[in-house]
Amino acid sequence: MNETWCVASVLQSGGIGGFYWLAQASPQPVQTDTGTTGIAPYFDQVGAFLPSLLGALAVLIVGWLIAAIVASVVRGLLNKTNVDRRLAGWVTGQPEEAQSWPVEKWISATVFWIIMAFVIVAFLNALNLQTVSAPLNSFLQQIFSYLPRLGAAALLLLLAWALATVAKLILTRGLSRFNLDDRLAAQTGERSPFLLSEALGNVIYWFIFLFFLPIILDVLALGGPLLPVQNLLNDILTFLPNIIYAIVIGAVGWLIARIVRGIVTNLLAAMGTNQLGVRVGLTQATGGLSLSALIGTIVYVLILIPTAIAALNALQIEAISAPATSMLQDILLALPRIFTAALILVLFYVIGRFVADLVANILTSVGFNNIFNWLGFAQPTTYPTAPPPTTPPPTTPSDIPPVSGPQTVVQPPTPARRTPSEIAGIIVLVGIILLGAVAATEVLGFAVLTAIVNGILAVSAQVLSGLIVFGIGLYLANLAYSLIANSGNRQARILGQTARIAIIALVAAMALQQMGIASNIVNLAFGLLVGAIAVAIALAFGLGGRDIAAEELRDWLSSFKRER
Repeated sequence: MNETWCVASVLQSGGIGGFYWLAQASPQPVQTDTGTTGIAPYFDQVGAFLPSLLGALAVLIVGWLIAAIVASVVRGLLNKTNVDRRLAGWVTGQPEEAQSWPVEKWISATVFWIIMAFVIVAFLNALNLQTVSAPLNSFLQQIFSYLPRLGAAALLLLLAWALATVAKLILTRGLSRFNLDDRLAAQTGERSPFLLSEALGNVIYWFIFLFFLPIILDVLALGGPLLPVQNLLNDILTFLPNIIYAIVIGAVGWLIARIVRGIVTNLLAAMGTNQLGVRVGLTQATGGLSLSALIGTIVYVLILIPTAIAALNALQIEAISAPATSMLQDILLALPRIFTAALILVLFYVIGRFVADLVANILTSVGFNNIFNWLGFAQPTTYPTAPPPTTPPPTTPSDIPPVSGPQTVVQPPTPARRTPSEIAGIIVLVGIILLGAVAATEVLGFAVLTAIVNGILAVSAQVLSGLIVFGIGLYLANLAYSLIANSGNRQARILGQTARIAIIALVAAMALQQMGIASNIVNLAFGLLVGAIAVAIALAFGLGGRDIAAEELRDWLSSFKRER
């Protein structure tokens, strides 16, 4: 009786595989083995469930094989036709970078798991497990009900790609006809030009995708991501006219600035401005700008500054345009003062060159180049600069055999040293330029810089006056030595050398005091030196001439007594 209730409880629970068995009490023959009677229903249940289990396993295995074969076929087709790379290129807009995207693996894996989802549902249905298969079947129904939306989104994406590709192609081809990239490369001087046309094409390409993105999200019923994207697109479309307006202003201003720069540069070059700059000493360095090109560049910058101000104002972004516009306006207001200061410096430089040449010529005519001889120094030797060869060396081989033995090595010409007159002219030029720098800094309104230049000018004047005092003292010392040495006295050279040393010491102290270098220390040292020399002379005369002084004193006393 207990076995009967156990079988009934198993039957009521659903059994294995969902096959429900009838639960009823079986008759019990009198002469039947109770062990055999209890096991027989289980074998009947297993025999009835075994075909369903084998069929479900067959469905699972066959479905898995079909999914694997179909996925392998899809992957092979994608590898042969390069559709995956083209698809990645369509999405990224850069076909050459699409090889790093394993699209064929992703598509084949997607196909495999879609087929396997159906196989799993069929497997569960074969086992009559509706409780397990129902959620999965509902999930697949939702996926297939969503497929029309995916198809519509794919069509919209394909349309966006087509429009973006056509727009990018038209823009890049149109800009390439104007050789815009080559012109920019010529302006920048770079070996690899910046492809502006390609960059603008990519901007248009992705902007069209961005324009289609809200529509695609709406078709896919993705309300969460749709709202931020829609707001972003609205902001971009609202701000886009300002950007285009600013770009147009900048492009037109840049074009006008380039044209005006070319006109000014060529006009000044035709008028001989470069030769005038060479005359006043403004030589062009290797790879540098000539005077006409420099003035043209200044005009170019003057046109670009108001253009940049207008472009920033067109953007209507106060956080960016307000500081930048204020800075550019300050620069624009400071430009007249800067140009005035530069003109003052140029004018003083021209005047300084003229005065320096005049001073050098006058000093040369009066024999100032012999100042080293006047001061008692050896005259430095000047080497003339060798002129450059006028004829090029022969390029054809000569029939004369080479000379054997030691050969003369041609030394490079020694650069000529500047004469004292030229050095004096340079000093005059530097002084005049410093005076111009003082005036220029006052025009600029830089009080600190003006004070610094004034200080440099004052110190330079003190140093120059001290050198002049020392030079005059050296001349007087040598003159005194010459006069005393030529007097004919036996001790004339010693006395002359003593006089020269004394004069040099005196003028050295005067020169240092004139330069303002430790005036108190110089005065104290000079006083101590003179006092020490006086004391030494007094002691030497007193101790060395004591006997002579006593004898002379006796003579004076004896003569005084005789007179009385």
